[in-house]
Amino acid sequence: MNERLRAAFLRQGKACAMLGSPFMGRLMPLLADRVRPDNAVARRLLDWPGDVSSNGHSVPLRLAGALHGLVLEGSDPGLAAVYPPAEVGDDALWSAVEAAMLRHEARLMAWLDQAPQTNEVRRAAALIPAIWWALARHDLPVTLSELGASAGLNLSLDRFALRVGDGLHGPADSPVQLAPDWSGAGPAPRPIRVAERAGVDRNPLDPSDPAAQLRLLAYLWPDQPHRLTLTRGAIALADTVPERDDAAPWLARRLANPRPGTLHVVYNTIAWQYFPPETQAAATAALEDAGRRATADAPLAHVAMEADGDAEGAALILRLWPDPEGGGTPHLLARVDFHGRWIAWRL
Repeated sequence: MNERLRAAFLRQGKACAMLGSPFMGRLMPLLADRVRPDNAVARRLLDWPGDVSSNGHSVPLRLAGALHGLVLEGSDPGLAAVYPPAEVGDDALWSAVEAAMLRHEARLMAWLDQAPQTNEVRRAAALIPAIWWALARHDLPVTLSELGASAGLNLSLDRFALRVGDGLHGPADSPVQLAPDWSGAGPAPRPIRVAERAGVDRNPLDPSDPAAQLRLLAYLWPDQPHRLTLTRGAIALADTVPERDDAAPWLARRLANPRPGTLHVVYNTIAWQYFPPETQAAATAALEDAGRRATADAPLAHVAMEADGDAEGAALILRLWPDPEGGGTPHLLARVDFHGRWIAWRL
């Protein structure tokens, strides 16, 4: 096998296993060991130009999502028979995958054209307490603006229920019940009253579109049914389709006019790293310019849950304008698992 592709499959397998997917931790190295140029799909994988890793084109996840999509839509019973919850040996699993590559060549080729795209609903478990922290300083209705929103599922975070310790906060009957492992004191829970919500993405998905729903579910991992349940629940609650645009000009337009009587919360979760440098710079400038114009009646917060090089998950950082500690001061609120499985509150 192409050594770049083999290394990418092996690294992806380790990452998936660390994030709680033993099946993906097994499937990825199996593909690394057994893919040969015996069919058109395999040859495309082996001849892929450029960076095939998760830092580039994410080729292993493209293939994994395409295969899982076949299972979810019921178009390949043979493949479904070896996917979770079934337990089969490596030979049976590989045989079914190889047969699917032959039977569904056109379908898999079309999916390989698409970069993986998900909405990790469990990341809202970090966003909600971050908003509580800001509301303790500016107790107002909230305007939500999400950068890199995908299908905008986390724009419904006020409709989710979050369990912290023995307390359940938010609608008790919500189909999205979040229960991260929590450490640290955390902010006092507060009602989140959303006055307006909007998002932006370079390739937004419409959560009401069955094809987009399949795409969102297919890139989740087959042995994590809880994630599938949460995502289906969030799809049922979604009512906002993100706009198609670059994040920076969209944000500049959103921030051009203050919204008196609301706390404007701009947020992004594991998205900033994928913005081009010029988008990052322009978005930062737009936030800081709007921050200088923020008032107690029209405050602004930026919540970012992003990788920062620390081995302990992602950093949850909030900047607030105006802020008694200095407008725009970065507050490290917590360390957070990349999929929102645990939150270690720091403030």
